[in-house]
Amino acid sequence: MDYLIELAVSPAAWAALVTLIAMEVVLGIDNLLFISILTNKLPPDIRPRARRIGIGLALIMRLGLLSTVAIIVQLTEPVFTLFDQPFSWRDMILIGGGLFLVWKATKEIHHAMAPPDEQDAMEGGSLSMGFGAAIVQILILDLVFSVDSIITAVGMTDHIPIMVIAVIVAVLTMLFAAGPLANFINRNPSIVMLALGFLLLIGTTLIAEGFGAHVSKGYIYTAMAFSAGVEMLNMIQRRRHAA
Repeated sequence: MDYLIELAVSPAAWAALVTLIAMEVVLGIDNLLFISILTNKLPPDIRPRARRIGIGLALIMRLGLLSTVAIIVQLTEPVFTLFDQPFSWRDMILIGGGLFLVWKATKEIHHAMAPPDEQDAMEGGSLSMGFGAAIVQILILDLVFSVDSIITAVGMTDHIPIMVIAVIVAVLTMLFAAGPLANFINRNPSIVMLALGFLLLIGTTLIAEGFGAHVSKGYIYTAMAFSAGVEMLNMIQRRRHAA
């Protein structure tokens, strides 16, 4: 109790909390984009439930990982070396998650670019999405983003209560933003392609980081924000011409 009171009256602890919340919210954008695009493939009546379950799993997973911080820290230690490049469990998780994101985004882009008759065939075949399949795919990416999120949190503060509060606030923000974001993407087909492009970029970045190439998140999110801003201008222009 004394420890918590000490944290509550510490300006440094509050500064760390605000910074970490902001960082966790930004890192959650990747997770939220994937969940929004994936759940939009489901029937409309079960999309909200799938989003809630997916984000709830992200919260449970991140809090569970926080309870094993000592193990999480060890994930950054090299396990083997290949061509003079050391690889840790974190690297392998990032590479696996990145490959999955690139595969998923490429598959969805191919579906979106296919002629209408091919799209109908795909919807009835391999691209049909069930509730269970969607949850499994969300769970896979939840794991990747959760490991990255917790390792980032551990690198910013040593106080578990601060990490827990930051993670809860970030996931609750995702929960409230998931519905509006998914609906906005669903209403605007051009945004779907832009979001899939973002997922390709995020997946490529995860692979690069897994191979030891540090990519500043600031550059990635600045590029995403710029692209989104240009697309917003295009949408406004199209609506004005249509009117």
